[in-house]
Amino acid sequence: MSRFRGLWQASVNATKRALSWNLEDLVPPNEKYIFNFSSAEELKRWHLYSDSEYGGLSSASLEIQNPVNGSSCTGLFSGNLSLDINESSKWNISRSGFCGMRSKKFDGFIDLDAYDTIALKLKGDGRCYISTIYTENWVNFPGQQEDNSWQAFVFVPKDNWYIAKIPLARYLPTWREGGFPGAKSGPGDFHIEVDWIKALRSQT
Repeated sequence: MSRFRGLWQASVNATKRALSWNLEDLVPPNEKYIFNFSSAEELKRWHLYSDSEYGGLSSASLEIQNPVNGSSCTGLFSGNLSLDINESSKWNISRSGFCGMRSKKFDGFIDLDAYDTIALKLKGDGRCYISTIYTENWVNFPGQQEDNSWQAFVFVPKDNWYIAKIPLARYLPTWREGGFPGAKSGPGDFHIEVDWIKALRSQT
C-alpha cells in the first residue's frame, strides 16, 4: 500500500508540473535576450583578454556608458591594438595584435536550441570584428580541454547604430583570417559600443 501511495504521489507531482508549464515553455518567444548592457552589473559577466598576457602590447577595457538624451546604458569595449612585442617577454611569439571580451560561464551553457540567429545592436569604428560562440565538447581528445569555438565576422559601420544579424549556420568551426572589403584593420585604437545581444527565432 505504501508503495502504491508513493507512485500515486509521484504521478500527482508530475501532473502539477505539467499544468504549471506556461506558453513560453511550449513555444519559445521569437527573441531572447542573452546579454543586455543596462547596468554596471553586466560587467561582472565578462572577461577581457589580449596579447599582453603573452608579451604583446595591446590593451582593452570594458565600461558602461551612461544614458544620453533618454537612451539606455550601453557597454563600450575599447583599447589599442599593437603589433609590437615586449622585448623582455618570456613567451616565444613572433606575432601579436589581438584583444577580446568573453562572457563567463556562471550557470553553464546558454540553451539556444530553439533559435537560428544571433543579433547584436552595435555602434563602432568601421572595423571588422569576430563573434565567437563556444559549445561544449561532446568528444574529448587527449590534451583537448577547451570548448569548441565557432566564429563569424561582423562588420560594424562607423558612428551609427547597426543591428547585425548572424545566422548560426554562418558560424565556422575554425578561425580564418579575413574580413569585409573596406573594413578598417591593423594596429591602432578601436572602439565598439554594444547595446544588447539577442537570440532570434526567424523560422516558425
